[in-house]
Amino acid sequence: MVYLKTEDEIELLRAANLLVADTLAEIAKMIVPGVTTRQIDRIAEEFIRDHGAVPTFKGFPNPYGGDFPCAVCTSVNNIVVHGIPDDRPLRDGDIVSVDCGTLLDGFCGDSCYTFSVGELSEEAERLLRVTKEALYKGIAQALPGHRVGDIGNSVQRHVEANGYGVLRELVGHGIGREMHEEPQVPNYGKPGTGELLKDGMCIAIEPMVTQYDRHIVLLPDRWGIATRDGGLGAHFEHTIAIHHGKADILSSFEEVERIEQSKH
Repeated sequence: MVYLKTEDEIELLRAANLLVADTLAEIAKMIVPGVTTRQIDRIAEEFIRDHGAVPTFKGFPNPYGGDFPCAVCTSVNNIVVHGIPDDRPLRDGDIVSVDCGTLLDGFCGDSCYTFSVGELSEEAERLLRVTKEALYKGIAQALPGHRVGDIGNSVQRHVEANGYGVLRELVGHGIGREMHEEPQVPNYGKPGTGELLKDGMCIAIEPMVTQYDRHIVLLPDRWGIATRDGGLGAHFEHTIAIHHGKADILSSFEEVERIEQSKH
């Protein structure tokens, strides 16, 4: 069942997603060689709770058993998604995706940004640029009368045209009172197929892109998803509302990007 949101509900979703954006901006200030992902997680959880919200990822159940132990997912280098924060220091040239979710006033926020740690190789920079471009190409297709397959096809074509792989096993999703609602929003597909998009639909679009082969492996912790061949993985995500005939981005990268640019 796809739940269409009212104007008031979309504004509550916007507030939850802007809190995610603010949390990612706090994290952006910390991203330097030597910081650990556990330190990132601690700051993120404190920030979310200080602003009257709950981190939705913490305690999220795993189909293999057990709950996610942290407030954010931190996926370094070849880990594409769902990395568990730990005590290993980030190194110059690493990339780290930070996926963050909040529950604020009954509605969920969900967004992800892949950060550069120090100076990146040209190839790593290109992977991040193409993945972020693919996100916005997908968002551009999120219009009433289009279908979910139009979003996925736009993402897939841009990613594959640049020589990268796109994950099939994990998808974007509807969002509202629950973090994961219908419909599923794959990052691949055929135009004109899948769920019909309508005003009031709120979805998270999240390209998950691999440097080489698109195939993945599950890490022994039963959470982290890594590239099978050891290549880099990147992940960017926005939550949007299809609203007044267009895609209204409820989350934001604006402050994160300003902080990132000030470091270079």
